[in-house]
Amino acid sequence: MNLQNELNKAEGFKNLGLLAKQVVEGFIAGMHKSPFHGFSAEFAEHKIYNPGESTRHIDWKLFAKTEKLYTKRYDDETNLRCHIILDNSSSMHYPDLDHFSIDSLNKIGFSVLASAALMQILKKQRDAVGLSIYSDAYDFYASEKGSERHHQMLLHELSHAVLSKPLNKQTETYKYLHEIAENIHRRSLIFLFTDMFQTSEDEVKLFEALRHLKYNKHEVVLFHVFDKKKELDFDFDNKPKRFIDVETGEYINLYADSIKANYSETVNNYFSELRLKCAQYKIKYVEADINKNFNNILTTYMVERQKFV
Repeated sequence: MNLQNELNKAEGFKNLGLLAKQVVEGFIAGMHKSPFHGFSAEFAEHKIYNPGESTRHIDWKLFAKTEKLYTKRYDDETNLRCHIILDNSSSMHYPDLDHFSIDSLNKIGFSVLASAALMQILKKQRDAVGLSIYSDAYDFYASEKGSERHHQMLLHELSHAVLSKPLNKQTETYKYLHEIAENIHRRSLIFLFTDMFQTSEDEVKLFEALRHLKYNKHEVVLFHVFDKKKELDFDFDNKPKRFIDVETGEYINLYADSIKANYSETVNNYFSELRLKCAQYKIKYVEADINKNFNNILTTYMVERQKFV
């Protein structure tokens, strides 16, 4: 990656927090057509007063307007603990882009912006959020907190992940999920962003690790991140191309049309097996096509939060 490309990418994610707000605001604006019509970005700043509670935090100004009693909710109060896990292996940096924007993202960019948007909603709801990032090592871990300082630190780490582009970094997702499971001591809602590029042996170990999280009473959502057009449909022109495995460096030269049918069938079968296994282990499986918007991600959060709290 040359210096100009690095500068372009940095500019695209210069203010990740602002991009996340734009995503969330667009999502909320369209919610009048959804089952979550009553949702508001500010709804968690107050909670209904229950008889018997202390009156010291009642918002009397709001009472004057609504004639209903609400208490103010503070940063140390939380209804939910959420931990976001981000796969930062080399394959997550496909496709290689010169510039990032909301409408032009690779897998890691999509996952980072989706994570930041989730964090924006969690922040509004006074919920605690933690973050783990791994590649061929456990690169970053932060436990669940709800402070503004903590929020900014996580945004910084997410931005760094987009620009890091690890070279030939294979990942042992299962290994780090076991470590993460040991780090999270209180019941949490866990979001895992990964492209699920594993060897068949690692796939078995991965579901054992996901079971570890489930055993600890966490609710687990697997966001399967991929480029549907390229990685599922294999939509390339039929010119000779070199396809390179970014995690091993191995390559093959071929015409796309010569293997397109077999490739698509094999990958579709693999995706179907993933969905089935997730259902068997009671893990929420969600396709995350980087060519689409973030509504599916945020709607999944809304549904899972209602079930979790």
